[in-house]
Amino acid sequence: MTMQAFEELMAIRGLGLPREKRTISGRDPVLPTRFRLGETSADVQMAIGVAVNDLWEMRTGNRQELAIQVDHAAAILRSYLYLSLPESDMAADFQLQLSRQAISTPHPTRDGRYFLPHMGLPHLATRVLNILNCEYELESVRRALMNWDAMALEDAVAAANGCGAMIRTWEEWQNHEQGRLLESRPVVEIVKIADSEPEPFPDVIPDRPLQGLRVLDLTRILAGPTCARTLAEHGADVLMVTAPALPQAAMFVADTSHGKRTCYLDFTIPEQKKRLLDLIATTDVFSQGYRPGAMDKQGLSPEALAEQRPGIIYTSMNCYGYEGPFSDRAGWEQLAQCVTGIAAEQGGDEAPHLLPAAACDYTTGYLAAFGTLVALGLRARVGGSYHVKASLCQSGMFIQRQGRVDLAGEEAEISAASIEKIMSTSKSNQGVMQHLGPVLRMSETMPRWDLPSQPLGTHEPVWLP
Repeated sequence: MTMQAFEELMAIRGLGLPREKRTISGRDPVLPTRFRLGETSADVQMAIGVAVNDLWEMRTGNRQELAIQVDHAAAILRSYLYLSLPESDMAADFQLQLSRQAISTPHPTRDGRYFLPHMGLPHLATRVLNILNCEYELESVRRALMNWDAMALEDAVAAANGCGAMIRTWEEWQNHEQGRLLESRPVVEIVKIADSEPEPFPDVIPDRPLQGLRVLDLTRILAGPTCARTLAEHGADVLMVTAPALPQAAMFVADTSHGKRTCYLDFTIPEQKKRLLDLIATTDVFSQGYRPGAMDKQGLSPEALAEQRPGIIYTSMNCYGYEGPFSDRAGWEQLAQCVTGIAAEQGGDEAPHLLPAAACDYTTGYLAAFGTLVALGLRARVGGSYHVKASLCQSGMFIQRQGRVDLAGEEAEISAASIEKIMSTSKSNQGVMQHLGPVLRMSETMPRWDLPSQPLGTHEPVWLP
């Protein structure tokens, strides 16, 4: 088993090899793919544990033993599939989401290439359908795609602020300007954006590593919410902020909202934006997943918030990165797999095919959480405000760097008995929910979520005392 991913993240941490006992059990393949999804995810979780230990040691003088199973680490890359609820509107929404995913797969184009039109949310589907001039139905979309060359369609969809991508090989992406730019950057960037005094942790022994830290979560659908959920499982007070009009996918909200409180604030309304700014003034982490430049227009850029709240950790996630010709394009899990060569390789000698997990999305969320933890450690030791940057395409490239395993075939699957060991039950006003729990094991403060996943807007926009 390789530890290449872990070593890459420890280089970003910059504190040398950690000294706590670390145990990773099992090896790939645990899913039907040659990519090392389980082992890579286990390395990322172990790196998160080390970064949590750095903060725990500052607060208590101790480091904890860490352990994880490879199949459990693979399971969290598709955790929404293990979520179950009583019959409800949310379950119906999930079935609708699955039907959209059946369209959001690679299809052939006129020039012999493949293209993935993303139909994940209705307004995005409309933009693509208007270009294709077809119905919101699988065969209609397939026929319409045969009237286009793949790259011309990719440019047309991008110009309409829609979502879609031409399938590329790994070699094509490495030779693309965007791919070359990302290759020159670390998988998680931690950039100091302003000076401020060090912020040591309170001189009390806490019950949880992130106890007393505040996180504002302004993200949607998998990567960003996963980042904040990870901070919640180590004790942070996470307040998820959204607006009633923003499109959502209910099952993904339920999957990624464990441990959080959730409120409505629309920062396009002046009085509500003022409420948000009041929250920012005393937050530790501000996490957002908008396209580069979108928050700048609202006066919520990293530099603006670092001036308002010196010492803030500003965490950003997007699809294509923060510079380059694709940086302003909207993107999703499937598009990152398509452009970076993952889908082409997963398909083998046949048509391109997506991974059996949302590996780019969830990995990006966990990598962003790791970067946020490292930045909190930097703030405590030397001071400063920091911008943490992660992207789906960087995560896809990170996965590809970890090598391959022999494919066990379509029968490769995580056993029901193993999944049962990490299942949890939560009760909220949505009903009784069964879902995966945290999979990282720590010897003193076992990761957990203190709050069940709640419907959006359940709470007031205030910090806990």
